[in-house]
Amino acid sequence: MANTGTALIIGAGIGGIATSIFLAKNGYRVDVYEKNDSPGGRCGQIIRDGHRFDIGATMMLMPDVYRDVLNSLGLTLEKDLKVKALDNIYSVWFDDGSKLDFTTNKQRMEEQLEKIEPGSFASAERYVSTGFTLYKTAFEKLIGRNFTRFFDFFNLTNALLLIRLKTYITHSRYTARFFRSKHLQMAYTFQNIYVGQSPFTSPALFSMIPSAELTEGSMFPIGGMYSVVKKLMETAEEHGVIFHFSKPVVRISTEGKSASGVVFSDGKEAKADIIIANADLPYVYRKLLPSGFKSRRLERMKYSCSALVIHWGLDKQYPQIGQHSTFLSDDFRNGLDRIFRDKSMGDDPCFYIHAPVRTDPSAAPAGCDTFSVAVGVGHLDKKNPQDWDHLTDIARRAVIRKLKKIGINDIEDHIKFEITVPPAEWEEVLNISRGSVFGSLAHNILQMGYFRPHNRDQHYRNLYFTGGSTHPGNGIPMVLLSARLVSERILSEQKNVNRGKQ
Repeated sequence: MANTGTALIIGAGIGGIATSIFLAKNGYRVDVYEKNDSPGGRCGQIIRDGHRFDIGATMMLMPDVYRDVLNSLGLTLEKDLKVKALDNIYSVWFDDGSKLDFTTNKQRMEEQLEKIEPGSFASAERYVSTGFTLYKTAFEKLIGRNFTRFFDFFNLTNALLLIRLKTYITHSRYTARFFRSKHLQMAYTFQNIYVGQSPFTSPALFSMIPSAELTEGSMFPIGGMYSVVKKLMETAEEHGVIFHFSKPVVRISTEGKSASGVVFSDGKEAKADIIIANADLPYVYRKLLPSGFKSRRLERMKYSCSALVIHWGLDKQYPQIGQHSTFLSDDFRNGLDRIFRDKSMGDDPCFYIHAPVRTDPSAAPAGCDTFSVAVGVGHLDKKNPQDWDHLTDIARRAVIRKLKKIGINDIEDHIKFEITVPPAEWEEVLNISRGSVFGSLAHNILQMGYFRPHNRDQHYRNLYFTGGSTHPGNGIPMVLLSARLVSERILSEQKNVNRGKQ
C-alpha cells in the first residue's frame, strides 16, 4: 500500500494500539510512544509470585462490540482470542446474606427473582427488553458515530431521541417503576459505577447497561484482559507499527493551526503529519498543550468517581466466591453520596471481587487464589482531601467482615501479599486526571455525544484523540469504538487535506 503519511500516537493503551492498526492498514507509518515500560494502560496487568491481576477491566461486556471492531481490524474474537462465555455474569450479594446470580439463563433468573419479589420476573423482562432497545438505539444514533458538525446532533430528530432515550428521569426512579424490592432496585442500577456515576443522578438511559449484560452475556479471555492488549500489539507490529516504551511525552509542539510533533522528557523530539493522543484528554490539554480556554473549560466539567483497588495473593482457594462478585450494602444511597458529594467513601462500602482462577487456573499457583477487590471512592479533590491510608483500612475491614458473613472466616490468615492502588496512583502512573479511572470525564447527558470532548481539536487541525475521555466514552468496548471512529475521521479529513495540496 502507498505511504499515506506519518502518524504519532501518544500512549499505548487499548485506544492507541487499535488506532495504530487502523492507520497502518491504511498506509500510515505509525510510531507509538508510551510513558511506561509496558502497554495496556488501564488494561494492563500485574504479575507477582505467580499471581496475575488485571489492573482495570476484568470481563468482556458488550461482546458484540468487540466482535464488530475486532472484525474491522482483521481479527475474529473467538478465533484470535481464547474466550469463554460465563454462565454467571456476576453474583450480587446483599447484607442479609442472600445472593442473586445475574445470568442470561431466563429460567434461573425467574427462579431467583420470584423468591425475592413475586411477579418481578415479568417486570425484569420488560425492563431488560426496553433497556436493550435503548442500547441499540443509543449505539445507532448517539454512540457509534462521529459528530463533526453542530447540526449533526442538534436537530428535531435528536431532540425527540433524547426523550426516547429516557434522559428526563433518573435511573433509580425509573427502576423503582419495575421493582418494589430495594435489593432488586440496587441490583439493576449499581452498574452505573462502570461509567463512574450514581444511578440517583444519572438518566435512565443507563438501564441499557444491565439490559445489554442480560441479553448478550459476558466473556472472559484466558490469560486475562491483558491478552486483548497482547493480540492487538501483535497485530499492530505485523502491520509495521513501531512501539517505543519508557518515552514520556512532556509537550506537543505546535505551529500555527498544526501540531508538528512531540517533545520527550529527555529533550528529544519526534515529528509526524498527524498526532493522536491516547493519553487522558484533560491531562493533554492541561500538561501537553499551551494553556487556554479549552483546558479551563475541561477543569469545570464533571469528573467520574475513582476506585480503590486491593489485590490479594492468597495461599488458599475460596470457591464460595465466583469469578465476578459484587457486594451491595443496605447503605447503598448514602455510600454513593459519600463518593460523589463528599469525594470520599462510605463507612459500609459496596465492592466488587474478581477471582479469575475460577475460569483460568493460570492466574495463580496451584492451590492458590487471586483476588482483586475494587471499591468505589471519590476522585481526588483539593477541596476535599482524604486520608487514603485510613480509607484503605476501612475498606479492607469491610471486605473481610462481609466475607465472614458468607462463611469465609480465615482469609486474613491466607493473604500472602497485598497490593493497593489508591486514586493518587491512577493519576501518577497513568496520568488520569483526578484519579477518575472511569473515563476521567463523567458520562452525564451534557457530556455525551456532541457535548463530549471531540476526537479532533478545534484549533490544531491534525491533533486527534482516542480513549475514554473523548467520544463515545469509557470502557474497553467504547474505547475500541473510539479508535475506529477517530481513524475514520482521520482518513476522511486527511484525504481532503492531501487532495487540497495537489
